[in-house]
Amino acid sequence: MAIDVYTGSFGVKELNHLLKRTLFGVKRSDLNNLAGQSVTQVVDLLLKTISLPNPPINNYNDASYTDANVAAGQTWVNAIYTDGTANSRRVTSFKAWWVSQMLSQPISITEKLTLFWHNHFATEADTVDDARYIYKHNNLLRSLALGNFKTLVKQVTIDPAMLKYLNGYVSTKTAPDENYGRELQELFTMGKGPDSKYTEADVKAAARVLTGYKLDAIAITSIFDATRHDVADKQFSAFYNNKIIKARTGVDGAKEVDDLLDMLFAQVELSKYICRRIYRFFVYYNITADVEANIIVPLADIFRANNYEIKPVLKALFTSSHFFLAQNRSCNIKAPIDFVIGLAKEFELVFPDPNDYVNAYYMWDYLRVTASNLQQNLGDPPNVSGWPAYYQIPQFYELWVNSDTLPKRNVFTDRFIGTGYTRNAKKIAIDAIAYTAKFSKPEDPNILVDEALTHLYTIDVSPEVRAFLKSILLSNQVNDSYWTTAWLDYKTAPTTMKTTIVLTRLQEFYKYIMNLEEYQLS
Repeated sequence: MAIDVYTGSFGVKELNHLLKRTLFGVKRSDLNNLAGQSVTQVVDLLLKTISLPNPPINNYNDASYTDANVAAGQTWVNAIYTDGTANSRRVTSFKAWWVSQMLSQPISITEKLTLFWHNHFATEADTVDDARYIYKHNNLLRSLALGNFKTLVKQVTIDPAMLKYLNGYVSTKTAPDENYGRELQELFTMGKGPDSKYTEADVKAAARVLTGYKLDAIAITSIFDATRHDVADKQFSAFYNNKIIKARTGVDGAKEVDDLLDMLFAQVELSKYICRRIYRFFVYYNITADVEANIIVPLADIFRANNYEIKPVLKALFTSSHFFLAQNRSCNIKAPIDFVIGLAKEFELVFPDPNDYVNAYYMWDYLRVTASNLQQNLGDPPNVSGWPAYYQIPQFYELWVNSDTLPKRNVFTDRFIGTGYTRNAKKIAIDAIAYTAKFSKPEDPNILVDEALTHLYTIDVSPEVRAFLKSILLSNQVNDSYWTTAWLDYKTAPTTMKTTIVLTRLQEFYKYIMNLEEYQLS
């Protein structure tokens, strides 16, 4: 069964919906530059492979600590592991750097996918306890985000961060550790659905296949040690057609991982499970029987037909009629990372120049800490399952908003439309006037209300809300001319008084927009 391709209108609202699901926030320049292109052209651009960014650097030397092994401004990702203080600072550096990649993303889904895979193949920096492994793992996810899923699973399986996180590095023939063998099936490939009928014996057999890997902290890599590998045959259950993975000896023992993956990838359920994960992340969490039959199953067919390449699945999903259905727009609550980075991107916050790396990293990390306070600490999901909002039935995304986090979201938006955040005489804040000046006719309150809502929301609001927003600009005056005159007077002669009049109206206007529930939706 083929998935219906979208043939409807592809205007600014459809474009905004597509970009907000695939990017972290959408600048108006993105919308303007892509206006007039077809949905296929935009999706092809989103799915283009981009080059990997430069690695994070030592931004963390200060009066109380100097990293003797890494010069200030130089990367630490290949440096030796010295002590917990250096490692802790490097982890913070990594997390701030990751935020900077989201802020500077081009029109590419790579960053959003990197977060998706980070949640899927979850590791915790606190547990791995080596920033170099954490960076290498992130670089792996980013480099293969749009590649081949089987290749990705193989590389994650022997990745040092994952081996450390799930105890693979201490798993030996005399004491096989079941952690990774279990999560490989339960979370990473098969899932826990009714058609995933692997057994405890399969977990134990997989654990034996995976024995023999250890870490080389100097080379920052993993090594297969044949003397630690279980060289007996491994028997699997009827779910895997009673497959026996024949023992391989010596260095060939490492090839048993490939045998294991061949067995897993022969299961149709694997392709369906991964397509469900993609759907829940990018479309909506509720997979009905109709969605399963008409979207998930055909996507899984595409996945298998293309040898588990990720791009064809994403292209079919993002160009489908289903993706653009009204019920699939503004149906998700923004994850904290989306919420925080989205504000910074859409209002085009000006950060310190990257050459001023101490201040730049600190500001980037401020956003990361804000998202962490909203229950999404980048690099440290709560456990191997990732963040509950991406999988917890039945609440899913609704878990992001509660009596603690919603007021914190409002405090964040209120702060940035007001005083912003200042450190070392550097300030990040929404420049309401600069943002407004880029609309087509900012002196017209009707057009301003319409264009601001079209950019910042992906859902329509009532005439009453529009009227109230307009009344804010008009300072409760009756005639549109109040705002028109105020704006044009400011543009003609931006005195302190005229600037204050305009700025006060705009700050109240955008504050109200961001405090409404529609702003929490994507």
